[in-house]
Amino acid sequence: MKLEIKTISEKETEYIEIGCHKIDDRVNEIVQFVKQRQGSIDAFKDEKMYKILIADILYVESVDDRTFIYLAEECYESRKRLYEFESVLPTRQFARISKAVIVNLMKISYIKPALNGRFLCRLKNGEQVIISRKYVPDIKEKLKR
Repeated sequence: MKLEIKTISEKETEYIEIGCHKIDDRVNEIVQFVKQRQGSIDAFKDEKMYKILIADILYVESVDDRTFIYLAEECYESRKRLYEFESVLPTRQFARISKAVIVNLMKISYIKPALNGRFLCRLKNGEQVIISRKYVPDIKEKLKR
């Protein structure tokens, strides 16, 4: 499959064009991936509401009945519960790594073993989160894809 990227002016609307002989699972997967990255989630910071692009989320964490959305340099709060994020976030892009954390698989720099069967996950902004041993097999499987 040939891939072309063309830079357009700021005035033009961004678009993606796929040329294919037939629409098969491979094409559908590409379409799903693009659609999932276009969504946004409502979040709050300093009593103001913001739209956060799903593609910008590094991870979502639940602490003391509060849910936080972490971006590369900012943190927002959400009124959604962690289980609600699981149903909203794309499953091929996000995965639960512990009882309290869902991580964006596209934002992982590397993963390395830690103590007691757990793994340390370093994100592209330098932050580190722990993958509980219960979730290690699922993460390994998702990262293989």
